[in-house]
Amino acid sequence: MKALLAISAALALLSSTPASAIVGGGVPSAEGVGRSIVTIVGSRGNFCTGALIAPKVVLTAAHCVQSGADYKIVEYGPDRQPQLKDVKSIAIHPAFRMDAMTSHRATADVALLQLAAPAAGKAPAALGAPNIPVVVGGRFTIAGIGVTVRGDGKSGGMVRVAGLIATGQPGTLQIRLVDPLSQGARDGLGACTGDSGGPVFEDKQTGPAIVGVISWSTGPNNSAGCGGITGVTPLTLYRDWILQTARQWGAAF
Repeated sequence: MKALLAISAALALLSSTPASAIVGGGVPSAEGVGRSIVTIVGSRGNFCTGALIAPKVVLTAAHCVQSGADYKIVEYGPDRQPQLKDVKSIAIHPAFRMDAMTSHRATADVALLQLAAPAAGKAPAALGAPNIPVVVGGRFTIAGIGVTVRGDGKSGGMVRVAGLIATGQPGTLQIRLVDPLSQGARDGLGACTGDSGGPVFEDKQTGPAIVGVISWSTGPNNSAGCGGITGVTPLTLYRDWILQTARQWGAAF
């Protein structure tokens, strides 16, 4: 009963009228990359973002679905009323370390959810190639259902997207993204609470492909908060595990 109440509380926050853009600005999107986005709510009152990669398989961040809690997927009917859908099983990458993630260090912050039934009204997104060269200034698109005002759960719940660029020393362990205008030095576009687990897309001629998941964020100049740096776990080292696990669940790629 307590688990259900906590999930319902998280859902109530997301059912409120959301703000108009991902933190700092951006363009809401229910089409394109937004068609793969799902909302994950937990019995501890948390909510995260996931991306459908097969009709019954959702990719998200490992820190979003830790053991000891129950998780559901939120679906919206024609009347926009939210409905909770069951998660059949969860697989967390065995190399994930929570202490590394909370310290913004590289770790296998990747998990999969097997749904009890296909997600209604959604379309799976493609995974990117096994090895993608990431250079400073490389462009990526993030998507999520997180808050636009830090600490205000009522400002979350709508799919939003933002175009960011790579900064620092991007590689196969971690990618750091910033708003191309603010460069992380002042408030700008970026992930916030609830966007964790959201997909990071690389634009390809064949269409957008998922190359990472959102793991953490900072405020401007590495302060606490949002709108500074968006920390991404690239899928390069974990792609084989993702495909193997999903195929064990009956997914075809």
